[in-house]
This record gives sequence, C-alpha cells and structure tokens, in this order.
Amino acid sequence: MQVSELSALNAQVLIAAFVLSIIFGAITQRTHFCTMGAISDVVNMGDWTRMRQWGLAAGVAMAGFALLAYAGIIDPTKTLHASNRWLWLSAAVGGALFGFGMVLASGCGSKTLVRVGGGSLKSLVVLLVMGLAAFATMKGITAVVRVASVDQAFIEFASIANLPHLAAAAFGVSPALMTLALGLLIGGALIIWALLGREFCRLDNLLGGLGIGAIIVAMWWVSGHLGFVAEHPETLDEVFLATNSGRSESMSFVAPIAYALDWLMLFSDKSKVLSVGIVSVAGVIVGSAIMALASRSFRWEGFRGTEDLANHLVGAVLMGIGGVTAMGCTIGQGLTGISTLGATSFVAVAAIMAGAIAAFKYQMWRLERVA
Repeated sequence: MQVSELSALNAQVLIAAFVLSIIFGAITQRTHFCTMGAISDVVNMGDWTRMRQWGLAAGVAMAGFALLAYAGIIDPTKTLHASNRWLWLSAAVGGALFGFGMVLASGCGSKTLVRVGGGSLKSLVVLLVMGLAAFATMKGITAVVRVASVDQAFIEFASIANLPHLAAAAFGVSPALMTLALGLLIGGALIIWALLGREFCRLDNLLGGLGIGAIIVAMWWVSGHLGFVAEHPETLDEVFLATNSGRSESMSFVAPIAYALDWLMLFSDKSKVLSVGIVSVAGVIVGSAIMALASRSFRWEGFRGTEDLANHLVGAVLMGIGGVTAMGCTIGQGLTGISTLGATSFVAVAAIMAGAIAAFKYQMWRLERVA
C-alpha cells in the first residue's frame, strides 16, 4: 500500500465514523435513548422500558462483536479493551464517580452531546468542563493521582481478562469459539429479555435498541477491519488508522471529547490530526441537531440558577475524572466495552449504575430537606 492510498483509506475511516455518529445522534435524539434516564425510570417510577432499550442495544452489540470476531473480520485481542489486567478498582471507583456525576449533570457523555445538538447551553458548559477534567485525568494533575492510586490495584491474568478467554482457559476450548458462544448466549438472552417486555415492541424502542447496538457493531467494523493496515508503508508495523489508542475502537464519549477540545485548541499543530473519536463527537451533535430541527424540538436551554450551575459543574468534573479512570462511559464501557465481554467493563457498568442510584437518592434527600 502506497502512502497516498493510506491517506485515502484514513479519510474513508473518518467519513464512515462521522456518518455513523450522525445516525447515532439522530436516533438518540428521537428515541430518548439514555442510560441515566433508564436507571431513573426504574428507580423513580418502576418503568423498565428504557432499560430494555439499553439491554437490547447491549445484546445486539455483544452478538455482533462475537460474530465479527469469529468470522475473523476483527481481532478481539487488539481492541482498546483487550488487556490481561483486570483493573477492578479503577473501574469501580471511576464508574461510581461517573454514575454520580452524570445524574448531577443531567446526562452522560453521549446525552450531553445530544442535548448540545438540541440547543442546551448548559450541556455545552458540561461538555467543556468534562473535556477539561478528562484531559487532566489522562495527562495532567489527576492523572498522577489516578496512576499512583487506583491503577495500582489489578489482577493480572495469563490471557486477556475477558469472559471468553478466562472460560476458554478453564474448559480447554478455543477463545474464538468461546467468544462466539458467550457473545450469542449472553447477547441473545438480553435481546429476548428486552423483546419480551410488555408493550416494548414499538418503533422508537426497537429503533433505539437495535439502532444503537448496530452502530456499535458497525463502528467495530470500521475501526477494526476497514481501518486495519497489516503493514504501514513507512514503519512496516500494523496499524489501526485514525484511532487515538492505536488499537481498534468503537463508540465512546469521554476521552474523545477531551481529544476534540485538544484538536480545536491546537489546530495549527500539524501533529494534531482527526481521529474516529473526534469526528464521532462532532457527528453526534450534528445528528442530534438535524433530528431536533426536523422534529421542531430544538430549543435553547440555560441554567435555572446558581445551584443548577453548581450541580452541573460538579457533575461534569466527576464525569471527566470518572470516565477516564473507568476507561469509558455508559457507551464506552456500557455498550462498547461490554460487547467484548471484558471483566473490567462489567465492573465499570455495575459501578456506574450504583453511582447513579446513589445520586438519585441524594437528590431525593435534598428535595425532602428543602421541603
């Protein structure tokens, strides 16, 4: 492959990621797909509809990833989430911080982008603060604290720390076969659970679950197959084009927001180039704005007062720190990471939900105290 061909392929990867993220933003805006909203509905109203949307999306993502891996289309050992270290404490602490923060900030990273596209100025503030906190946790002052504390607690395995590889080692079967079996088994169970919900099978619910799950799978294909080059013409190394991690990635919205702000601020620096994550951030905002304008739901939104501002600022900081510490958000770990059946991802998802529930309880306590 020539350098010119590599450049053209890189552009194809970026365009494909941008288009998929536009669709992601449009679907999320239309269907109100939201992990925080799903948890809120269950905790406050006992309504499992949006949680079933999330379960359907997770099931589709798991099954799709398993099929891609078994077919040899992507390599599950070369994803961002493939590691032989189970970073259980980082996932637990980071996930809890993120979950608590997203409730204070009225939504997770993806929901923040969707709300920006719908005209929310306070979500724009959340985006900027979250991106700053995320960058500091990747490379700044909170990164030093993270590396010296929670990242020191891990369990190291001989193989990749995910369910298929651990089960394959225990039962003496191939990881590829176990990836397929567990992906279809767990993913299929989630899909069935979602579809059996009373009055769940309506257009918006199916669009939210099936659509978001399919986009996660499609992004795995874009990053792990379309963007994979076995031998770079200059370095002769294998490379995954347009990724910040140098490995195959799918949708995630905490670190990418930080990278997007970095790209904007240092645009004239030629070393700052577009990545799948950066164009995904822009695409979700664009897709949400298109849908909001088309449905005439676009409206400007500001802070109600000082306390509202303070809550959103604190929530944004917690999401930035927590999302990087947990190595993903409700999408980055909750759908993308969990689609790989990574052990760290399961801990992160559980911690995010626990943190969100704690935040809802805190908000109820605050309301009772004020009343």
